[in-house]
Amino acid sequence: MQIYLPIAEMSLNAILLLGLGGMVGFLSGMFGVGGGFLMTPLLIFIGVPPAVAVGTEANQVVAASVSGALAHWRRGNVDIRMGVVLLIGGFIGSTLGIWLFTFLRSIGQIDFVISVSYVLFLGIIGVLMVVESGRSWLRARNPAAPRRKLHKHTWLHGLPFKMRFRRSKLYISALLPLGVGVFVGILAAIMGVGGGFVMVPAMIYLLGMPTSVVVGTSLFQIVFVTANVTFLQSVTNQTVDIVLAMLLVVGSVIGAQIGARVGAKLRGEEVRIALGLIVLAVCARVAWTLVATPEDVYFLGQPGAG
Repeated sequence: MQIYLPIAEMSLNAILLLGLGGMVGFLSGMFGVGGGFLMTPLLIFIGVPPAVAVGTEANQVVAASVSGALAHWRRGNVDIRMGVVLLIGGFIGSTLGIWLFTFLRSIGQIDFVISVSYVLFLGIIGVLMVVESGRSWLRARNPAAPRRKLHKHTWLHGLPFKMRFRRSKLYISALLPLGVGVFVGILAAIMGVGGGFVMVPAMIYLLGMPTSVVVGTSLFQIVFVTANVTFLQSVTNQTVDIVLAMLLVVGSVIGAQIGARVGAKLRGEEVRIALGLIVLAVCARVAWTLVATPEDVYFLGQPGAG
């Protein structure tokens, strides 16, 4: 069943889009991630223009993150003060990112920058996930092995403008979470992701937050930053396709429920290793599109010109 996407200016099979949303939702529910870093490349693979894929996926991330954020809020797993500082940085970063997105689009380089960004970040995150999960798996098999500290005190924690974050039991410079928020905001604007795959490790290893409040605080920030990205993309670049977004949201909501049940039966280390391998596979596919010969080859200049 073909359905016309007005902003993407193309027709795609609605069942395919529902299935795509369901598949990514399944992975999101099973692995506990937003899925934006997988959905955007998959949309590009099926022919959606990269600029539209980024703008629309930011809209889907908003919907997918709200329910998770509310659930963690009810459990008291959100550090509001930390979330607000991250949010301020996220608004600054996402606004700068939209300006950069608009500039790159005006000079015709946005598709290339989106693809390169995905290759770099998916490659780095995928390798780190596989390595760290592999170490956790080995430690689980050998309990006598010494454990590394998740967080080490560095010169960064001696920066000025210190704040006390009581829920996270931290007393650190506000510049650290502010900087993390700015960086993730830029990623959200350029890549159409929530940024949780970068923010969560940064909150644990850089800021030293307890894992019990990391996911909830991250989702709290992601909801508002991606909403800002969606609004700015819609107003500035007109790249948010609401028809595409609704189909993806419906599929992902159903898939997430199934994935959550399946993920509850799997071991954490094995799940993270599997997710890391999936991330690396998507990274390799995006990298291939950068070097492969396109189906339609264009030449500059007139044929036969010297």
